[in-house]
Amino acid sequence: MKIGIDIDDTTFVTVNAMIKYADIYHSQVLGREIAKNSLGLIRNRYYLKAIYGWNDEEKFGFFDRYYKDVLKECKMIEEANTVCQKLKERGHKIYFITARLTNIKNCPTEEITKQSLKENHIPYDRLIINASDKLTVAKENGIEVFIEDSYDTCKELSENGIKSILMTTKMNQDIDQGSIVRVKNWKEIYEEILNMLQKSIGTNNIPFYFEDY
Repeated sequence: MKIGIDIDDTTFVTVNAMIKYADIYHSQVLGREIAKNSLGLIRNRYYLKAIYGWNDEEKFGFFDRYYKDVLKECKMIEEANTVCQKLKERGHKIYFITARLTNIKNCPTEEITKQSLKENHIPYDRLIINASDKLTVAKENGIEVFIEDSYDTCKELSENGIKSILMTTKMNQDIDQGSIVRVKNWKEIYEEILNMLQKSIGTNNIPFYFEDY
């Protein structure tokens, strides 16, 4: 099976570092009082412009100044490496497909991402950066199941015949995901993928409990 996996807030926690540096930029660089509100939380994503009231120039100024620091400080979500290792051992192909930006000044996004995956012992077959249209990328690479924290992306994939698994985050926890599979952690991701395999081949002989680690 070819498995597509998002990186930010699916494999690594990104939002904490993003908000940390956005606060610094807003208060220390722009010289404004921090007064974030719920308008920043739109459907299932944090939009920095809405949270801080930035214009486009200020937003891109933030990315040019701090995006590299944000990416370097992202922490792996517990068990992401273990699950990816087990999936690889079972013969599955892992494609990390991320919308991480590649046009940011002085930020070697691909190199930082590869180093984070290496340092955390996360195996993969291919890394695709700056994938703003994940449906197209998934189709081009024959992805059969996609793990993602964006409800909208999961919905689009599902509607186009690609099974999706929604990683629960603060941003999407209140969304009614309908028929989309929702998980809370990587243990549940592992179990859901093996459940999908069981259903596809019509057998109950595949062990899927996390204890087989």
